[in-house]
Amino acid sequence: MNDKQIIGKAEEISLPELQAETVCARVDTGAKTSAIWVSKVKETSEGLEVTFFGPGSPFYTGKSVLFGTYSETVVASSNGAMERRYKVRLLIEISGRRIRAGFTLADRSAQVYPILVGRNVLRGKFLVDVSLGSEAMRDHEKQRSNILKGGLKKEIEK
Repeated sequence: MNDKQIIGKAEEISLPELQAETVCARVDTGAKTSAIWVSKVKETSEGLEVTFFGPGSPFYTGKSVLFGTYSETVVASSNGAMERRYKVRLLIEISGRRIRAGFTLADRSAQVYPILVGRNVLRGKFLVDVSLGSEAMRDHEKQRSNILKGGLKKEIEK
């Protein structure tokens, strides 16, 4: 019997520890590890100080979260570029399930989705049907894409 839930290519997720509800996230079966947008990361004697999201995001608070436990990893992007990133564990709620998983910390300010859900969250729990997606997700994707295109156009005009 298959007890895996079917989810779409994009899902609304929650991060209870960050008080972030209904965050639009890209589901990526090609990504080994999940990633989350951070605007500031600083290693201190107490641990890793992290500011999630960035100005302009409805989830940005400007407050830092301190992680006593964290690691570093090397991530290969889809174009083959290697990047060293910090990694922390966060509680994620997706499709009614609560899962504690590792997230690499990345500047996703130029991405449509602030969170990427990878195989480390999906494996054994979900099947992805790329034809699924709500109207709200399509609207979010169009709106965010237009914002990013507008910023790119301004950069080109400089």
